[in-house]
Amino acid sequence: MRIISFSLSPIVAALVLTGCVTSPTHDSKVATSLAVAKTGQIDEAIRQVEAQTQGSSKNDLLLNLEKGELMRIGKRYQDSLQAFDVADAKVKEWEETAKSNPQKLMSQIGATILGDASRDYEGQDYEKVMLTTRMAMNRLNLGDLDTARVDIKRTHEREAVIAEFRSKETAEAEKEAKDKGVTTGSKELNGYPVETLNDPEVLKLKNGYQNALSHYLAGFVYEALNEPGLAAPGYRKAIELRPDLPVLEDGLKGLDQRTSFRRKKGVTDVLFVIEAGNSPARQSKKIAFPVPTGRGLVTVSFAFPVIYPDQNAPSINSVKVGNQVLPTALVTDFNVMARKALKDELPGIQARAAIRAITKGVAQDQINKNFGALAGLAANLAVAATESNADDRMWRSLPERVFVARAFIPPGEYDVNFSGRAGENVKLSVDGRYMVVPVRMYHEKTYIGDLAKFGAVTPVAQLESEAPPAPTKPVAKKSAAKVKPASSNAGGGTVTKTN
Repeated sequence: MRIISFSLSPIVAALVLTGCVTSPTHDSKVATSLAVAKTGQIDEAIRQVEAQTQGSSKNDLLLNLEKGELMRIGKRYQDSLQAFDVADAKVKEWEETAKSNPQKLMSQIGATILGDASRDYEGQDYEKVMLTTRMAMNRLNLGDLDTARVDIKRTHEREAVIAEFRSKETAEAEKEAKDKGVTTGSKELNGYPVETLNDPEVLKLKNGYQNALSHYLAGFVYEALNEPGLAAPGYRKAIELRPDLPVLEDGLKGLDQRTSFRRKKGVTDVLFVIEAGNSPARQSKKIAFPVPTGRGLVTVSFAFPVIYPDQNAPSINSVKVGNQVLPTALVTDFNVMARKALKDELPGIQARAAIRAITKGVAQDQINKNFGALAGLAANLAVAATESNADDRMWRSLPERVFVARAFIPPGEYDVNFSGRAGENVKLSVDGRYMVVPVRMYHEKTYIGDLAKFGAVTPVAQLESEAPPAPTKPVAKKSAAKVKPASSNAGGGTVTKTN
């Protein structure tokens, strides 16, 4: 274009050159894979996402999270762990920097010419936590309790790093905004749907990274390893994060009995982890910024990320095992967690956008003033292109909601129904001292993972018929009298009640 053949400042050149290139959104990269997984074509879904983790994307954090999750659904647990290991290496780098040089990470808070999508993706905080939780769940499916314990310990350590870093980051962001005279607050984003971030479910969350599933699972694993002293804090934290759920409360209340001689005999402690749907997508919403310059106000439009509540979120109220109906508890809702993460992130997004708006507004004004209307038009188009889409990067293949149910069940074969819909039973073989049943449900397809079984069923105590007879009191002799015969037991023998 001849209109840009003159010498431009680095800022102006960046505006024009970056405006010529548009990158595909993350949602567009994985949408097809997620769609085919919902119909039962999990191998095809894996093939599609594997094709994207080639070349320069081989070590991409987010694509390896997607690949690892789809492989987990497809019961390829070792392959899933390999993909998660790649993603985990990236998160470990973030952790080490957060501890040793947090200012390096915070430097991304500053003004940039490009949008947020150009920043290094470090993963949402709840994604970092779920990564090690997912790795622990894969170990359980492979029968490796000890290494699952290691991953659970790393989950707790990761939460502590996140908490400390976010505290420092918030203080730094507020300081930078104040130094640049930028004020933030969702009320100032005229047209932004703040109600999506301020609904009661979002406000109830303690933070944007801890979830009850991770901590309840920690309690279960420590209990299976006969470490009740460590299991109790896991159950307690799960209750703190999701209070007033009887299923979670029973995990803590029954811990002493389950880990002592009073434990029920001849039964398996079965934990159902039922996951439904996919994590929500971030959508873009354009917001106009009026930017003051030496030649008056210049309006610059920016795309902000929005996550809308799912009005049709999946709900699993119970699990039917044979003739037994088990209540479930909704322990984690990633639609709500994603909105909580966005609510916490929005002030920083807004501060960066305001700084970019000032920078770009001034650049546009300079071009209009020094190079004429045609050059100004080119710069305007470039600015619009760089802000056409908000950063939509999120771990989309995570479930939308996670439910748990738990009960003592005698070993055996059972028909199990997770949906409440007739004709959708699956066969389940119950065995072991502890057992985890992973389930992933979509409208058209239900995936049952490999069953994780640990230990042997505790033998039932001696039956009453085998016990020594109880001492009896001598019966006084009576005068010869006819004794009325006892009613007969048609089956003979001793009738015993089984658990």
